[in-house]
Amino acid sequence: MIVADGLSKSFGDNVAVDNLSFEIHPGQVTGFLGPNGAGKSTTMRMIMGLDHPKSGTVTVNGRPYHSLPWPLREVGALLEASAIHPGRSAYNHLLTMAQTNAIPKARVNEVLELVGLSHVARRRVGKFSLGMGQRLGIAVALLGDPGVMLFDEPVNGLDPEGIRWVRNLLRSFAAEGRTVFVSSHLMSEMALTADHLLVIGKGKLIADTPVADFIAQSSRQFVRVRTPDPLSLTRSIERAGGTVIEESDGALAVTGLEAAEIGDIAASQQVALHELSLQSASLEEAFMEITGSSVEFRAETGAETGAR
Repeated sequence: MIVADGLSKSFGDNVAVDNLSFEIHPGQVTGFLGPNGAGKSTTMRMIMGLDHPKSGTVTVNGRPYHSLPWPLREVGALLEASAIHPGRSAYNHLLTMAQTNAIPKARVNEVLELVGLSHVARRRVGKFSLGMGQRLGIAVALLGDPGVMLFDEPVNGLDPEGIRWVRNLLRSFAAEGRTVFVSSHLMSEMALTADHLLVIGKGKLIADTPVADFIAQSSRQFVRVRTPDPLSLTRSIERAGGTVIEESDGALAVTGLEAAEIGDIAASQQVALHELSLQSASLEEAFMEITGSSVEFRAETGAETGAR
């Protein structure tokens, strides 16, 4: 379990993390989301004792990271996969880390097999592709078989098969009762992987909620209606206080009324329905809507960009 209480961090005049409090519980995958510059990496670095907070505290299983007797056996982290000497082989890098944490030598081969690097174990890391380096970083995080795991952009550089492998791996760890905390900019993947979300913007907490509840906060939910008599039904829906937008395929997007209410209106008017379904925003749509005011770096589009 990870617990942060009033966590703050500044770099000069820039406030990276601002009075952030949260708990990351075992038994689920907690996704960590936020726009670029929101403070996600800084927060993870403070959890791992790499950055020191200006104020507040953060503990892992009730203790600061630096006070853990065997840190690699309690916390596994992938924060920067490339932070490995390029002249070392994957095997030797893992072996060195195992020896400094009293981890059996056999575990090195186990994790190399687990991440699919056994066939290149003796190759120098400097010759690795981005995806192979990412797999090695995951191997480092798994080396001590820890109960708490942090991953910052773990699928970066992986192909579709690798992305699915990471997804299944993280979910299997959560099912074993481990604490899994993962950040990613791939919203479609996070929607498939995470059970719970911690969302921050400009260093402040925006949401701490299950994925389904976060999406439900979006105003982009509507009821899709298909009928052979759209004009008549539209008039009846609008009289009842609903708002109707006709979509490009002829379906009606209705807001302001529940699906059951629309069904009752259609029945009372003897209008046939071919579809009546609730449409929710995607995680990406909900994220963009809810964090819109917290975006620090926003690109300009169209002619404005070319004019500057």
